[in-house]
Amino acid sequence: MVEVETNGGERKRGSGARYVYDVLRDEILDLVIAPGSPIDEVQLAERFGMSRTPIREALVRLAGVGLIDTLPNRSTMVSNIDFLNIHTYFDALTLMYRVTAQLAAQYHRAEDLDRIRALQVEFAAAVEAQDALAMIATNAAFHMAIAEAGRNPYFTSLFKRLLDEGRRILRLYYQSYEDRLPHRFVEEHDEMIAAIAARDTALSERLGRAHADQIVEQVRKLLVRDGRLDIAL
Repeated sequence: MVEVETNGGERKRGSGARYVYDVLRDEILDLVIAPGSPIDEVQLAERFGMSRTPIREALVRLAGVGLIDTLPNRSTMVSNIDFLNIHTYFDALTLMYRVTAQLAAQYHRAEDLDRIRALQVEFAAAVEAQDALAMIATNAAFHMAIAEAGRNPYFTSLFKRLLDEGRRILRLYYQSYEDRLPHRFVEEHDEMIAAIAARDTALSERLGRAHADQIVEQVRKLLVRDGRLDIAL
């Protein structure tokens, strides 16, 4: 758990509601705090050495992005992963992989490719190191860089939310591989970069679809076995 300096030291790189939001968001998305866990304002205020006001502000923001739920009795809990309706999430995610890759091929600039390639190096290093949390973070940054290269802020915003929500699903998936991600993910990224750099919009869209399809299929195999949910949360 991440602690905040409270004994007269300075809070670096953010403070108050924003800091609490960032820490709790990452812990929820990385499954440090499990789905369905209760959220206690008093305990959080003690943990972060803050009043309850910034804690409440952070929780409101977390609720706004769907990571916590407020129940009818006013208690708060980490939102559960909606496995029963996960097909709708997969539909939206697949569409974003396709359209962002296609638009990146059409509208990217030289500096966009530089950033995408740099993030691919980081992702490949995380895969080699078998660092699951780094893999998840660098993978999201890589695909966000592709989305930003497409220059459609609506798609970029939606894709970011989908990738953030999907981190909990990917964390479960990586755990099933003992945090050893198959190297083909690195190779697929390289193929996408080449197609985008060549401004081949049709190939970029196809590679985006294929990349999403195989992720979806693997996650489905993890979650469903013999027609039943294989993971209970």
